[in-house]
Amino acid sequence: MTRTLVVAGHGMVGHRLVEDLRSHDRTDAWHVIVLAEESVPAYDRVALSSRVDGRGADSLSLAGPAFLADPAVDLRLSTAAVAVDRAARTVHCSDGTRLRYDALVLATGARPFVPPVPGHDLPGCHRYRTLDDVDSIRAAARPGRAGVVIGGGLLGLEAANALRLLGMEPHVVELAPRLMPVQVDDGGGAVLARLIGELGVRLHLATATTAIDAGPDGRVAAVRLGDGTRIDTPLVVFSAGVRPRDELARDAGLPVGERGGVLVDTHCRTADPRIWAIGDCAAVDGRCYGLVAPGYRMAETVTAQLVGLDPAPFPGADTATRLKLLGVDVASLGDAHATTPGAIEFATTDTRAGTYRKLVLAPDGHTLLGAILAGDASEYGALRASLVHH
Repeated sequence: MTRTLVVAGHGMVGHRLVEDLRSHDRTDAWHVIVLAEESVPAYDRVALSSRVDGRGADSLSLAGPAFLADPAVDLRLSTAAVAVDRAARTVHCSDGTRLRYDALVLATGARPFVPPVPGHDLPGCHRYRTLDDVDSIRAAARPGRAGVVIGGGLLGLEAANALRLLGMEPHVVELAPRLMPVQVDDGGGAVLARLIGELGVRLHLATATTAIDAGPDGRVAAVRLGDGTRIDTPLVVFSAGVRPRDELARDAGLPVGERGGVLVDTHCRTADPRIWAIGDCAAVDGRCYGLVAPGYRMAETVTAQLVGLDPAPFPGADTATRLKLLGVDVASLGDAHATTPGAIEFATTDTRAGTYRKLVLAPDGHTLLGAILAGDASEYGALRASLVHH
């Protein structure tokens, strides 16, 4: 008898789960209903910034013709899961329907964190998370004017580059004393700030946004900072991190992590044996990862359980990162901040070349624990191989 799997969320990780399940479910034991909150199927959110250059939404889509035509998959666009009745094993949807499930996977992702500063909800304030967000920013861009990005992490710098490509003069406001505070240290942050500053991005570090002021038309007119700076601008982009969307689990009485996220074990199982959680909304043994690659591993773990294979537990995540932000190479891997007791750090800065390199070694002085590269990340592959080897 065919069983029903409901997947709440159709982002990159939810889509991977369904694809994995369909490739392993050779007897069509599962009928899959996918609840997609957005009006389009899953797309490559990592490549979201390419939409700024006018890349078509279809080219970012992850759902090919075969997926969309699969009779075992019922994809419901613009339909969100709004409540879960665990006793009745039903999901209540935003369109008023109720779906009975044999298994439920929560893949609801995360939402951008918007600091509750006065004026945060004025017209002219945007987020940087979805295709609709990017389209709204494109429509609101005013070439030659300042644009303010709140948040100097990975997505914040991508948003700043988006504003630059749209002809605006980007300002980045970051509460920490350096850019990308999770991935780099003070030395790497200093080189990164210099290189990005040379590209015309104005940086406001170690300061908070205190208010967003409206103009006579009721729209954003200026941003005020804690250091007294006032930036006249018609456009603000919030990119100050994300928060797991765990409200379905909370309302259904499922445990959540101390810092949010649906609490799951290393097999991505919640306290309810019929419900799993994967991706940004999942807190594996209390930890949320917020990266696509770990989400894909979670999807594989759950697929194995649904099709009766011996599931490998989620092994944790390789959080190594290499990317090019505004044309500047940055990489971080392993214990980049030298938190291991007795770790040894070797750091060099080449001011003329605009590069920074830090190696973190174990107390034996030979085993590589981590590294940070800024300005030139050409050694990333070799260092990562060495790190994995040990």
